[in-house]
Parts: sequence; C-alpha cells; structure tokens
Amino acid sequence: MELKIAAMVLLSAALHPLWNAMIKREKRIDGAFIGMVTLLMFTSFSHATIMGYDLLSVAQVWPLIALSVAGQLLYGISLIRTLGHGDLSVYYPIIRSSPLFIVIVGLLFLGESYTPQLLVGIACVLIGAFVLQYRRGSHIFHDPKTMFIALLAMSGTGIYSIADARAMQAIEPPVLFFWVEASSLPVYIFVYRFFGLPGTRLPDLFSWTKKPLLFLGLAAICYSSYWLILTAYGMGGDVAAVTSVRQASIPISVILGGLMFREGSIVRRLIASLVLAGGIVGVVLAG
Repeated sequence: MELKIAAMVLLSAALHPLWNAMIKREKRIDGAFIGMVTLLMFTSFSHATIMGYDLLSVAQVWPLIALSVAGQLLYGISLIRTLGHGDLSVYYPIIRSSPLFIVIVGLLFLGESYTPQLLVGIACVLIGAFVLQYRRGSHIFHDPKTMFIALLAMSGTGIYSIADARAMQAIEPPVLFFWVEASSLPVYIFVYRFFGLPGTRLPDLFSWTKKPLLFLGLAAICYSSYWLILTAYGMGGDVAAVTSVRQASIPISVILGGLMFREGSIVRRLIASLVLAGGIVGVVLAG
C-alpha cells in the first residue's frame, strides 16, 4: 500500500470511533444517527455541487449503489441497536472486523485454500472476540443477541466496503455519498419510528435539531472519515488492505469506552482488541 493511501486510511481510522462515541452519548441514539445521516446527505450534495461533479453519473454504477445502500442499512440499523445495548469497547471491535467478512466471502466464492497463517489469523480474531465478550461468572457470551446484531453490522460494513471500492473507480466520493445517504434516510426514519423504541414519535427522531453545532461537528468528523476511505479506494487502494489498516480504530474505541463511558476491564479489553486487530491483519495478509 502506498504511503499516502496508508496515511489517509490511518487518519480515517482515528476519526471513525469519535462519531460512534458521540452518538452513544446522546439520550436518543436513533435520533442522533438520523441527524448525522441528514447532515451527511446535505454535506455531500454541497460538496458535489461546489466541485462540479455530475450527480447523475451514478447511473453507470447503480447496481453497486444499491448494494452499498443495502450494506449501509444493515450496518446502520444494527449499529444503533448495538450501541444502545452494549459497551462501545466490546462491540466496536467486532463491528469493525469487516476484513474477516471480506476475506471469507472471497474464499467461499473464489475457491481459495486456507493457509496456516490464515488459520492463525482467524484463531486470533475468535480469541479476541471471546475475551472481549467474556465476563467472570457469566455464560460464554454475556449477551448473545447483541453479539449477533454486532456481527450483522460487521457484515453490512463488509458489503458496502466491497461495493464502494468498485464504485469509486467510476464516480467521485461525494456523488456516492449523496445517493447512499439520500436512499438510506427514509428507511432509517421508517424503521426507527415504527420498529424502534416503544412510544417513539416522529419529533423524537429530530431532537438533534436542538444541538445544531454539536451535530455539525459530528457530521464533519464522520464525513471526513468516510471521504478519506472512498478517496483511498479511488486511488487504487485494495478493499481488503484498506479495511485491514482501518483496524487501527479498534484500540482507540476501547480507550474511548474507558474514558467517556467508564466501561470496565479496559486493560483486558484493550489487549483483546489488539489480538483481534492483529488476527484480522493476519487473515488479510494470508488471503
């Protein structure tokens, strides 16, 4: 990977856990997420307009856009459910384990064989995930339902990463960003209004408008993080390699979980997250 691309991906990795933590701090996580998506849509539209990009150029890659939207919806809906019920330092590392998903999909559909290095990498991922979940005196998985939803979010990340990497060879990042967010927003509103927290009213999902500066900052962090990744794809960054380097965000999420939410066993979780991230890197390099 070129040094410039690696630097962009590492900067993105440093930014990504910040907006996750900012959303988790909000009383209405679902509304906060909708606020962010809304502002991302307007930000990408403004960016594309200012730069003179053709928003209709998306027509040439519409199947990839549809796949990206599907992945984003799976990721977004599962993410909010996970952040609302689980510790950031436990589930963020699992959600960001998309390189494992990407490599496994390649192995299943391309007929690639398992190497010893790959098996070691997979073992590290599983060990890291287990240690993150384990609590003394509890079952093997403290909250299997939330764990499953976190894995769905991880799968969604893998799906849209594959689609985005290919789409970036034909269109500009703000163009993809706009259409994905514009397509996803109505679905998020519908899902959180009718299938979210009991008694949710439409105004509850727009309480974020009372904190415009906070959410403008949140959107700026999120947009910058994803713009860097999409640009890295456009510059020729391999999707598996890029998502692998992004695992630098995992230890950051563990630190944020301890500092912002007083989540326990941070030293153990930090070590486990490093094992998990190292396993993912091993899987990608072996794949």
